[in-house]
Amino acid sequence: MRLARPFSHPRGLRRSRAVATAIATLAGAWVVSVGTTPATATPPGIPSKATAQSQLNALIVAAQGSTTGYSRDLFPHWITVSGSCNTREQALKRDGTSVVVDSSCAAISGRWYSPYDGATWYAASDVDIDQVVPLAEAWRSGASSWTTNRRQSFANDLTRPQLIAVTDNVNQAKGDQDPSTWQPPLSSYRCTYSKMWITVKYSWGLTLQSSEKSALQSMLNTCNS
Repeated sequence: MRLARPFSHPRGLRRSRAVATAIATLAGAWVVSVGTTPATATPPGIPSKATAQSQLNALIVAAQGSTTGYSRDLFPHWITVSGSCNTREQALKRDGTSVVVDSSCAAISGRWYSPYDGATWYAASDVDIDQVVPLAEAWRSGASSWTTNRRQSFANDLTRPQLIAVTDNVNQAKGDQDPSTWQPPLSSYRCTYSKMWITVKYSWGLTLQSSEKSALQSMLNTCNS
């Protein structure tokens, strides 16, 4: 996750900017066909409710660790993962619709649906790649003892539901909070969010607090499957 920007455009202005970007794209050399169905960001590895419940039951509950010594630089990202594409660019392509990239793999047009708040964006600059389990939260939950290579793997994990394209301001509002103090504004996505959070912590051997576990259980209870 990125640090909050010193200034955020009002949502109305941001939407106008997004519309203007889409119009400019259609009028230019790059023509993108945009349908009426919103893109759906779906990271890989989201478990079933039953699997997530078993994983939650197996997670170790422990007091939250300290952020002493923490730095985002200790979790190197975004790294090159394919050709000239880095992890952020790969996630943008995966989670978007009709994404067009330039020769350096930067997204120059496309459409991104943010499942956290239900908003759709037409400019990559309006989208952040959220670390579902924030880097600082991972540090407090056991990553402080990891090697830099392991922290790098965690920060760039595209094989589990750890990275997802969402509205930048929503991501910045989340910061490094766990589910006991922050949950997606769109309540219908909280089931999926809990399953993603649980399986990431389980897969990476991270601990959780009792309040965090209670919040995750409540969110998981809303799942049908």
